[in-house]
Amino acid sequence: MRHVIALLTCLSLAAAPLAAQERDPEQGRSLMERGIELFLKGLNDEVSPAVRSLRSLTEEFGPAMQSFLSEMGPAFKDLLGQVKDWSAYEKPEILPNGDIIIRRKPDAPKLPEKPDDKPDRSMPKPPLKAPESNEIDI
Repeated sequence: MRHVIALLTCLSLAAAPLAAQERDPEQGRSLMERGIELFLKGLNDEVSPAVRSLRSLTEEFGPAMQSFLSEMGPAFKDLLGQVKDWSAYEKPEILPNGDIIIRRKPDAPKLPEKPDDKPDRSMPKPPLKAPESNEIDI
């Protein structure tokens, strides 16, 4: 019986240092780790509302932008091929009839008589689709 008591006493004393070696995970982290975690948490708290509003904007305007780019993309590509220096132009204006004009700035250098480079016309233009009915939506 004495041997059993001695054995249990030794085992209980041996387990005490193991329990002392276990430490709280919060205590074990360095100040840098805690600082980085707090910084990232604050950054996430600040950025989350902006990301949510951006997501709602893309859901709202995304389909319209895709449609606009698919219809107007070829025309913009042609326009970008023709204009070499956008700083020589004023901002676009929308006229009362809906036309959009882009004027050259008064102090912009004169254009050459014959353009040196012709725009790349090798790409075929998309075919125009005839309306399915005799009516046109305005």
